[in-house]
Amino acid sequence: MPSLPFQGAGRPLSIAGLTGIVHKLGVHAIEIWTVLAVETSGCGYMPDRRPEILYERHIFHRLTKGKYDDGDISAPTVGGYGESGAHQYDRLALAIAKNRTAALQSCSWGIGQIMGENYALAGFSDVEHMVAAISESEDHQLAAMANFLVGSRLDIALRSRDWASFARGYNGPNYAIHRYDIRLNAEFQKYSAGGLPDLNVRAAQLYLTYLHFHPGPVDGIAGKRTCSALADFQTQHGLTKTSISDPEAVAQLSSILAATSLLL
Repeated sequence: MPSLPFQGAGRPLSIAGLTGIVHKLGVHAIEIWTVLAVETSGCGYMPDRRPEILYERHIFHRLTKGKYDDGDISAPTVGGYGESGAHQYDRLALAIAKNRTAALQSCSWGIGQIMGENYALAGFSDVEHMVAAISESEDHQLAAMANFLVGSRLDIALRSRDWASFARGYNGPNYAIHRYDIRLNAEFQKYSAGGLPDLNVRAAQLYLTYLHFHPGPVDGIAGKRTCSALADFQTQHGLTKTSISDPEAVAQLSSILAATSLLL
């Protein structure tokens, strides 16, 4: 099967990647997961290894000065999103046919949903380099988010857990309409009361998803569905049975993905 546009390696968030960003921002992991939970439910990739995106028609309208206004891929008003997932790439493809650079800048990308037009704040020379990096790994996605936060001085609000100020800067002046600050606080309280995602479990879940074993949400929680999916995978491939939290499980999955040319 030929690869899809924007389909990269799709590597999961690593311990080193998360730790590096925690130190860079001067926060704890709980603040990072709080933001990620609100932006993408904590996963930066779709099951086909393309980054999670949301296409914004009003941004494309602004960047192209309304030249392609059709009420669908270009309009002065926010909205018209339609379904999440692959449909957003359908909309992006239509916009790319009109103006590729403006189209890429009109999407929010990856685990932190950084707008393509903010590529410079995210640490890239242009939007093409940003999208290429985001397609490769969640470590790159999180680094882009961290660069944006520092460049926008939103790391200050994150450190102080000033959710209203953070949401205003990160999600725009209409943040209150969508209750972003309330949602951020709710996620923070949830993580404060319980544990954070297990990165080994989460990596295994993402790889199982790529391999169509349906582990459920990529949330780093070793639930029954995830454990059952791993057992099915190991049985099908004649592999030693391990627990989902065992690093060996991730190694097994990585090996099969590499062998089937799914992990680039």
